[in-house]
Amino acid sequence: MNKRAVFLDRDGVINEVLSKRVKFVNKPEEFYFLPGVPEAIKKLNRHFDYVFVVTNQGGVGLGYLTEKDLRRIHDHMKRELKRKGAEIHDIACCIHPPHLGCECRKPGSKMIEDLAEKYGVDLSRSYMVGDQETDIAAGKRAGTKTIYIGAYSPSADASFPDLAAASDWMAAEAGKGKGEG
Repeated sequence: MNKRAVFLDRDGVINEVLSKRVKFVNKPEEFYFLPGVPEAIKKLNRHFDYVFVVTNQGGVGLGYLTEKDLRRIHDHMKRELKRKGAEIHDIACCIHPPHLGCECRKPGSKMIEDLAEKYGVDLSRSYMVGDQETDIAAGKRAGTKTIYIGAYSPSADASFPDLAAASDWMAAEAGKGKGEG
């Protein structure tokens, strides 16, 4: 359990939601990367053993899209990232409807903990990055450091305006851990 990882929320961290172009992502053609995201993930790939996505996708449970649709969206995301030299190693999704009370839906930490166990990740040396307080709460429960994407979160360990800025900071912090800082 000595591997380090970055756990990324999807909507609002990696891709646009509630924007002029798209409200929710229910099809691959509605998936738009936020500026600088592929480069940020590529940087994280260089400094961490794994980059994962942990995402609440209650739209499946509510009938707005199917599990097959969600797989197509994620395959598209991974394919486009790979074309730019970036990699997502695995994706965990909670597809249950909101307010069902399942253990996997953030702010629950089951998705993070399950990936950590599967890949031998030391959660105390890893980061959860999200744009909602539920993401930060999930990271805290799992024992990761937490980064909020947005103006500011008093509960997060750090806040940045976007993933590009957060990845610069995480890369520098990772370098310090290896005696490079």
